[in-house]
Amino acid sequence: MTDTYLGMPAFPQAAKQELANSQLRHNLANATSTIRHKRAEVVDELDDWAQLREAGAAIKSHTLSNLDTYLERFEEAVTAAGGTVHWARDAAEANRIVVDLVRATGEREVVKVKSMATQEIDLNEALQDAGIDAWETDLAELIVQLGHDTPSHILVPAIHRNRAEIREIFQQEMGKVGTPAPADLTDEPARLAEAARRHLREKFLRAKVAVSGANFAVAETGSLVVVESEGNGRMCLTLPETLISVVGIEKLVPRWQDLEVFLQLLPRSSTGERMNPYTSTWTGVTPGDGPQSFHVVLLDNGRTNALADEIGRQALRCIRCSACLNVCPVYERTGGHAYGSVYPGPIGAVLTPQLRGTTSEVDKALPYASSLCGACYDVCPVAINIPDLLVHLRTRVVEEHRGWRGKPMDALMSMASWVLGDSRRLAAAQKVASLSRRVIGRKGTIGRLPPPLSRWTDARDAPAPAEETFRTWWERNRGGDSR
Repeated sequence: MTDTYLGMPAFPQAAKQELANSQLRHNLANATSTIRHKRAEVVDELDDWAQLREAGAAIKSHTLSNLDTYLERFEEAVTAAGGTVHWARDAAEANRIVVDLVRATGEREVVKVKSMATQEIDLNEALQDAGIDAWETDLAELIVQLGHDTPSHILVPAIHRNRAEIREIFQQEMGKVGTPAPADLTDEPARLAEAARRHLREKFLRAKVAVSGANFAVAETGSLVVVESEGNGRMCLTLPETLISVVGIEKLVPRWQDLEVFLQLLPRSSTGERMNPYTSTWTGVTPGDGPQSFHVVLLDNGRTNALADEIGRQALRCIRCSACLNVCPVYERTGGHAYGSVYPGPIGAVLTPQLRGTTSEVDKALPYASSLCGACYDVCPVAINIPDLLVHLRTRVVEEHRGWRGKPMDALMSMASWVLGDSRRLAAAQKVASLSRRVIGRKGTIGRLPPPLSRWTDARDAPAPAEETFRTWWERNRGGDSR
């Protein structure tokens, strides 16, 4: 991943700043609770939800275990259908491929379908540097782009904004880049949506090149699938002459039939709907119908590193539903910007450090951005055990960054191992602890200790060692060897 967010403070400092924003907390609490309740209702309607969840996890795990085979099969199918596959090892290579493809058309602008992969690689910025305008067409992404902001949620990037803020953004910014918002615009949702439609219509009708991501890529047929709620994706996928899709290599599923599982899991987990309003699928090029030039950029960008981790690879099962964000007590109070990643919330806390590594203060803090309550695992439609991953990554962070700070703990653990490894040494240590009661004990608790230990005893009472150990009591009452 790129360094877009790396200039910000680590999660503890960023979260503290966000917690001071009461409007943000109100917006998030209202939005996430609404989505949570809708999801619960539609999930409860299915008697086989647990089986669907297991099936989704099994399909994804199987695909990841055989990813090389399915990637080659997908490339063959896309090529046979008239498309072109490009392979990108990292963000720089993916951006270079897309920029070159757009330049080859002679166009200076593109319309975009909402895509986490293109956010991940900073494609918009790369296109801008090349003199190419990239217009977001998803309503929430449009709000973020016009507001010179960054996304804060996987599904609803502008979840941190309320209607009044959106109205102000539309009135101030739309006219600078296209059709302006009406002068009498109100914050009614219907009026805001109407203003967005009017603003985007000219861009849809004018654009010759579109850029998309994909929710799923089917290896069997070479098909791509985009699910959405507004219809903007359908406009981008059908009207332009050239379509470029940037797809993470983990988005593959083996067969067309597998979509039956995921098209039940995804809408219920993401928007709380039984099915999404628009499901667009396309396979290669069809003469006289839709884009006549189709390119797929298969993106690695750290995914094979995650795949190599037997525990961490399950994060690649993610289908970007955002259910884990909507139940996370940490995310609900801090919002997505505090995570310093395009992937916020619990899934971001385990996915981003694997994609970017843990060299920066931002990334090595992410596995600690959780209470480990387990709610994220309970709602994940593909059963990613995020709490286990968080603990796993915390261990990795400690091992990678221990340095001299780990030496005192290593010495302490070695000493504990030496004492606990022999019953006589343990008995001696227990006797010393009992004798110390005369020095540090006070009414059954440890009194004030010198710094830095006083930081602990100033805030709480610590029990003083017992006057007699169990071992001593046993020997005195039973008269036998306690070993």
